[in-house]
Amino acid sequence: MAPPAEKQSEAVRSFLYPGEDQLPDDVSMSIWEHLEELRDRALISSAAVTVMILLCFCFAKDLVLFLEAPVAEEGVRFLQLGPGEYFFTTVKVAGYCGLLLGAPVVLYEAIAYILPGLTKDERKFLGPIVLGSSVLFYAGIGFAYAILTPAALKFFIGYSDQAVESLWSIDQYFEFVLVLLFSTGLSFQVPVIQLLLGQTGIVSSAQMLSVWRYVVVGSVVAAAVLTPSTDPFTQMLLAVPLMSLYLGGAALVGVVEKGQAGEELPEGR
Repeated sequence: MAPPAEKQSEAVRSFLYPGEDQLPDDVSMSIWEHLEELRDRALISSAAVTVMILLCFCFAKDLVLFLEAPVAEEGVRFLQLGPGEYFFTTVKVAGYCGLLLGAPVVLYEAIAYILPGLTKDERKFLGPIVLGSSVLFYAGIGFAYAILTPAALKFFIGYSDQAVESLWSIDQYFEFVLVLLFSTGLSFQVPVIQLLLGQTGIVSSAQMLSVWRYVVVGSVVAAAVLTPSTDPFTQMLLAVPLMSLYLGGAALVGVVEKGQAGEELPEGR
């Protein structure tokens, strides 16, 4: 049996230089044909996102009320501090929501573009990885909207209670909420990154678990950077899920490694 370090090097080498038996029988294309395909898919993605942004702008008022809901019962009043501030805020909200709704089209076009360059084994993992990434991203947004955002805003409201009246700038409020939603959604991609690293053989599940102390510190630091709020309570609300996602991702990589070892065992006999 090969040592773990040598086996890991072989996995990385196999990922970078796959054998001919692993390559699919797709039609070869020239560099110009690849560029033309990239241009066409980029145009389709841009058109889809643009349509979604315009659609969201038509319902901008409803989206604004939906995003104001976390503090709707806390007595907070929103003001526009300059001419057109509310208008530009609705444009910003429509832009973020349009990107969110258009993301599946962009993801599909990206997958369709890179699919011919993937090996047969990589194609098997593509579907679960894409599905898991999408689910985790929207789960992160839902977690931020339902838990993180109300907790952070209630902290600020409670801290200023009986001292100042809560009259918030509509633009600064949505800047805070939208950044928190999307940064949380992106941070929930940790298990996907781990699975990709494990599949390429760069890092094993044992190596991921061996650095758990650094993960605890890194999760706290990442939560402090990703959350616009400066209160420690909100940061811990994000740090704990990040640590849990990392440990869950390491366990998932371990399950995949056991499955691959089970497939290789009959060949080695």
